[in-house]
Amino acid sequence: MDWGTVTAEDLMGALREVDWSTPPRPLHEFFSRFTIPRSYPKWNSRFKCNLYYYRTNYFIVIVLALGVACLTRPIAITAAALTALSIAFLNDSFAATFSEKVTRTVRKFSPHLAAKMRPPHMPVIRGRSAKKSVYICGQPRGVCVFLFSAASIILWFTSGSLLYVLWAFGIGLLVTIIHASVRTPNLKARLNTFREEFRAVWRNYSEL
Repeated sequence: MDWGTVTAEDLMGALREVDWSTPPRPLHEFFSRFTIPRSYPKWNSRFKCNLYYYRTNYFIVIVLALGVACLTRPIAITAAALTALSIAFLNDSFAATFSEKVTRTVRKFSPHLAAKMRPPHMPVIRGRSAKKSVYICGQPRGVCVFLFSAASIILWFTSGSLLYVLWAFGIGLLVTIIHASVRTPNLKARLNTFREEFRAVWRNYSEL
């Protein structure tokens, strides 16, 4: 797979659709084989490949940086959790799993309320289903992301630690950019991307 031809939009789409439960890569693999790219095309291809392959590790790095900045501020910890949750909602797999688990828990106490949390039925047009929209607990994903993001912003200002959090987020983002730039993609990463590409093609073929 030639990552140099992958656009930022394609990369974001892949990160949104990929399975969220993929475990992080081992530390001995994450912190090994660093080299400086010799040209911009090589850096561009390497950066996109590493960003996709080590996506779980980078997410953990940013969350840990935010968590360290909020150790002495309980309200900020809650705000960090809401922020991480609103970002995780952008992933289709996580959003569907979260909605299913919440609905299942609510069903134990109130089956009537759980019935209202089901996503609406998607119509079928010319033998094919319309593009599936993601719903969380019966609400459009955009609504849930907005509500959780708004709540986290309010808590950030309430805790008075917004500056610390911005510094922590910047450090976590900088570490991610540096690592994705200098980590040499290994054969395992290339094989993984080929496997994911095949799955995407097969999924599109099976929907025809």
